[in-house]
Amino acid sequence: MNFGVSDDQIYNNADSFAMAFDLAWNSLDIENKTKLDKEEKIKKTFEKIKTHPFLIDNPVESKNIASFRINLLGLS
Repeated sequence: MNFGVSDDQIYNNADSFAMAFDLAWNSLDIENKTKLDKEEKIKKTFEKIKTHPFLIDNPVESKNIASFRINLLGLS
């Protein structure tokens, strides 16, 4: 999956993950007309970015970052 940046700009760190997460999360709003709850939407978002190195290496931390960003940015 293209995370919205070129392959040489994808890093195994939280910032790169957050950028990919935000893009994938926002694309779900465009793709899905049905209302998903927060956990379902996180799961679908993670499916879209499943090859991101930070998500692969840090699944628990990725979930924490996702929840933090959702609350911080009011993304529900």
